[in-house]
Amino acid sequence: MRIISGKYKGKRIDVPKSFKARPTTDFAKENLFNILNNFIDFENLHVLDLFAGTGSIGFEFASRDAAAIDCVEIDFRSVKHIQHVATELKLNQIKVYRSDAFRFINNCTKQYNLIFADPPYALKNLGALPDLIFENGLLQPHGLFVLEHGQDLEFTDHSGFKEMRKYGSVHFSMFENIRK
Repeated sequence: MRIISGKYKGKRIDVPKSFKARPTTDFAKENLFNILNNFIDFENLHVLDLFAGTGSIGFEFASRDAAAIDCVEIDFRSVKHIQHVATELKLNQIKVYRSDAFRFINNCTKQYNLIFADPPYALKNLGALPDLIFENGLLQPHGLFVLEHGQDLEFTDHSGFKEMRKYGSVHFSMFENIRK
């Protein structure tokens, strides 16, 4: 796994072979961040990375100087890995929470400029994530929620839906909090 851009561009991060997480491919990640460059200013950005896995997305935001990144991951080894890499790279803006993402969403009192979620594609209640994000008020006004998913889901009828991008088998559905 490597960091695509920013101050740590090209930095390789070794992920233990025993990890069960499916990291976002470099190709999909690079295209996602090219799109995000058109929508957001990374400085002063407060990010929530749900189902953080290897920490790949959080590290990308940190490399681009996001102000704060909260990574939520349930797997103990993944949490330790993200903490280790964040410490090694002196990414003090990364905070890792060991928690079930749904529990975190329901108990979170913060709001974020950007929320990214990369749940397992086979997760049975994956389709409920956009509603949960909006119902719990996790997005700031005009905040962006990006959901990575497989081809079997479509969110075009969701009131906050902005657009969807496809990169091979990876789909990114984007939602915007249009409330003021």
